[in-house]
Amino acid sequence: MTIDTTTIVSVSEANQNFSRVTRIADKNGQAVIFKNNRPRYLLIDLESNPVLEMTDDEKIDVVAARIMERYRPAFLELAK
Repeated sequence: MTIDTTTIVSVSEANQNFSRVTRIADKNGQAVIFKNNRPRYLLIDLESNPVLEMTDDEKIDVVAARIMERYRPAFLELAK
């Protein structure tokens, strides 16, 4: 993974000034948060990052799966 040095933020800086980290992610598509001088977390802009790009149908499938899992006992009871 190649890291643009302008997107690097320390975890303490991210904790103290999260809005700055979000501005970096908005501008560059991501912000890399370092902990103990190593990349540890990645904050990404979901609207501009093609890695997590999903169609509307895929988003609906994800939400539907969450609902089904959460309310499975109720659905099973209704199915009787």
